[in-house]
Amino acid sequence: MHAPNSTYAAEARKALVSLDPRPGVDKPDPIIVAEGIKRSFGGLTAVDVAKMQVQRHSITALIGPNGAGKTTLFNLLSGFDRAQTGSWTFNGNEISKTPPHKIARQGMVRTFQLTKSLYRLTVMDNMRLAATAQRGESIFLSPLRFIWGSQEKEITERAEMLLERFKLIDKKDDFAAALSGGQRKLLEMARALMVNPEVVMLDEPMAGVNPALKQSLLGHIRSLRDEGMTVLFVEHDMDMVRDISDWVVVMAQGQIVAEGEPHEVMRDQAVIDAYLGAHHDMSLEAEDR
Repeated sequence: MHAPNSTYAAEARKALVSLDPRPGVDKPDPIIVAEGIKRSFGGLTAVDVAKMQVQRHSITALIGPNGAGKTTLFNLLSGFDRAQTGSWTFNGNEISKTPPHKIARQGMVRTFQLTKSLYRLTVMDNMRLAATAQRGESIFLSPLRFIWGSQEKEITERAEMLLERFKLIDKKDDFAAALSGGQRKLLEMARALMVNPEVVMLDEPMAGVNPALKQSLLGHIRSLRDEGMTVLFVEHDMDMVRDISDWVVVMAQGQIVAEGEPHEVMRDQAVIDAYLGAHHDMSLEAEDR
């Protein structure tokens, strides 16, 4: 677990304040850098991103209307899809042709809009399964418990600590199938932290979550940043975007059309056009009320 470092997070947010809010702007300390990414499905271009950078230790929201290419871009960056052109790096390492499990081992993990819990396993087993480099998984070492028993104990202790943090400890022996939609979101987030990530990518973390759990999720996302992690998330809930984001990237028709601080980007004409149609006079903020 990262030590709390809210001061470092505050410095990262401060660095974003002075940036020129334009698509593809260089960040002071980017942890993800993507250039020239194109992904087409037949004759449809889903993603056409010339340049995108994600500031380290910040919370960056990726927003846009339905069909803008947000989830496709997420899939590309996290290794779940392949682009026709382009490259992207994580901590300076090229990962555009790296499979998802190896990207996760490097410290960049993601969740999904539709949760991927293993429903026939218990909550605890879901957590244990996420830990990497488990000696007991080796076909040759698995009979030799004295070699991997201490490691399994450490993994279980870490899982219990995370389940306690996400208020799921009372569910640890329940099957994941018995959890509510919101609890599955919490489980996915907790499970992602089993690998001590540097970047956490959340695909619509509030989708299907009841209002009682939303504030809890918001608090957890803030705590990730304050512990030194970088958060990149896709979301349609504009109140959430304004509430917790340090920086917002806006996509429309596969391209990045605007970037900036939350309250500024909502007033950008390109953003209003993307959501409401060109030449529309209504503000985006007004639409959300």
